[in-house]
Amino acid sequence: MLEGLMIGLATAFSLTNILMVVGGCLIGTFIGMLPGLGPMSIIAIMIPVAITIGDPSAALILLAGVYYGAIFGGSTSSILINAPGVASTVATSFDGYPLARQGKAGKALTVAAIASFCGGTIGAILLMVFAPALASVALLFHSAEYFALMVVGLSAIAAFAGSGQVGKALLMTLLGLIMATVGEGALFNMPRFTMGVMDLQSGFGFITLAMAMFALPEALYLVLDPSRSSQGGDGNAIKDLRITRAEAKSIAPVIGRQSVQGFLIGVLPGAGATIASFLGYAVERNIAPKAEQEEFGKGSLKGLAAPESANNAACTGSFVPLLTLGIPGSGTTAILLGALIALNVTPGPRLMVDDPQIFWAVIISMYLGNLILLVLNLPLIPYIAKILTVPRTFLIPFILFFTLMGAYIGQNNATELLILVGLGVCATVLRFADYPLAPLLIGFILGSMLENNFARAMQLYDGLGFILERPMTMGLLALAAILVLLPSYRARRARLRAEGVADAD
Repeated sequence: MLEGLMIGLATAFSLTNILMVVGGCLIGTFIGMLPGLGPMSIIAIMIPVAITIGDPSAALILLAGVYYGAIFGGSTSSILINAPGVASTVATSFDGYPLARQGKAGKALTVAAIASFCGGTIGAILLMVFAPALASVALLFHSAEYFALMVVGLSAIAAFAGSGQVGKALLMTLLGLIMATVGEGALFNMPRFTMGVMDLQSGFGFITLAMAMFALPEALYLVLDPSRSSQGGDGNAIKDLRITRAEAKSIAPVIGRQSVQGFLIGVLPGAGATIASFLGYAVERNIAPKAEQEEFGKGSLKGLAAPESANNAACTGSFVPLLTLGIPGSGTTAILLGALIALNVTPGPRLMVDDPQIFWAVIISMYLGNLILLVLNLPLIPYIAKILTVPRTFLIPFILFFTLMGAYIGQNNATELLILVGLGVCATVLRFADYPLAPLLIGFILGSMLENNFARAMQLYDGLGFILERPMTMGLLALAAILVLLPSYRARRARLRAEGVADAD
């Protein structure tokens, strides 16, 4: 390992590769800030550029820089205009955007930058130390375990519901699961619930749904409530980038926990940064004291730090199955796998032995890249945050333009614009009725993975026997049951305690 590390250091710190890291981080950050242009699109576009470079180490360092740079930059649009264009930054908007509305956009961006840096750095260290061992653990996960993992993700929906809104959150989750069944399933070639519309054969696009649930209603809200656009517009507030010692102490344990948890989730092929960010947010809300739980969704720094550290650590973790097993952990790493094959590099258990300079250089470049991202982004935060001082007459067209552009680019289909407007109007009505929209998006994202893995497990074990035959599946389902019952138990205990105090009085 030490010998490989020294080879990696020499490769990563060559002038060419340092320029590749800086270039990848800059491109990724810029693309991440634009709703609708996720890392998958830009990496696919840049594969010919990477092949032209010729050197596999430099090419992969460039593409990896674009990947985690996009995740790092994706938090900006989520925080400032409530338009998460990348699935893994949806949870960032839950508390990041309320902070921006309170005039704390600078502080929110600072917390996001620091949490992203720490998550990526801890992930890189864990990748360096545990990659070979974690690769063998990842092989233990089959369809049954992935089904149970999706159930764990869905069981945490109470964390995304406001006080007394668990029933509404459950309804929205079910609606998201129903929407995920539209189009052709992975195991069936027949279109379902398309109502004869050819453009729905591939289902609803994630970008379209995300924009319809968050960005478009926000633009309509700005039209209906002009006072909303003036909030957070104080220039002095935007310059408030400092985090107090008390705030740093409160978010430090959150960042540490979610960096480790996010990395472990990222290691699992097919899990990825999106599930890591949602679970990170849910776990931190569930273990927070009662008073702090009420702040989640209203501008909690913990609620912002958790998904940001988790999704960046998960991005790093996703390189474990890619490099050590040749198994892509997400859509983006699948494109990276294609790039590796095009560069005549065979990822797998032999990569560490046959091409140690590639394996270790990529890992070291991740730490270097996260450091560069922090140095590049922190000085720019006051200028980035000034987007909130843009007058409402300019801000509304700006949000609408990026919303429509993101939806169109996502599917390259004009029908998506009609679907976007229709879903956006419905989402605005649901917001007026005080229904939480995040559970719908969670149900939609996890729905297809839940269905596909459940169907495969049923076929392999000829029924529901896989639950009893696989102890890891039972353990994950038991965890899901605990996550469902814990809030009810806590509420009942608090009620009994309150009744006891009242009787004593």
